[in-house]
Amino acid sequence: MMSDRITYQEEPDLGAQEFIEVLEASTLAKRRPVSDRPCIEGMLTHADLIITARDATRLVGVARSVTDFHYCCYLADLAVDDRCQRQGIGTQLIRNTRNRLRPTCRLLLLSAPAAVDFYPKVGFERHRQAWTLPRGRTVRPS
Repeated sequence: MMSDRITYQEEPDLGAQEFIEVLEASTLAKRRPVSDRPCIEGMLTHADLIITARDATRLVGVARSVTDFHYCCYLADLAVDDRCQRQGIGTQLIRNTRNRLRPTCRLLLLSAPAAVDFYPKVGFERHRQAWTLPRGRTVRPS
């Protein structure tokens, strides 16, 4: 059940400190460079779409995406404050992200371990052919 007090908006100028605080209040801080402020600032500056969820003025959720809006959208971060989870906030952040994309645009993400059971419930399908090149690893000659 989603709280009526939560407001959602596109917020391209979200500040690094608020973003860090919601990452820390969720499970994502374990997998994000929250102690590297220049990296966090770059993540925000170069994101194409940032949707926030606020309870009054307090940031309780964020969806940060890199996208061309037409073909694919990588939902890089979906973070909801642990105290506000199971209220539909994450689902609404995904819905609001999806609503800003063309119908032809595919939404992609890598799930945090704690969230793998959430995504199928909201309509995502597992993709067997996904690959990642870990940070710091160079591309080897083929």
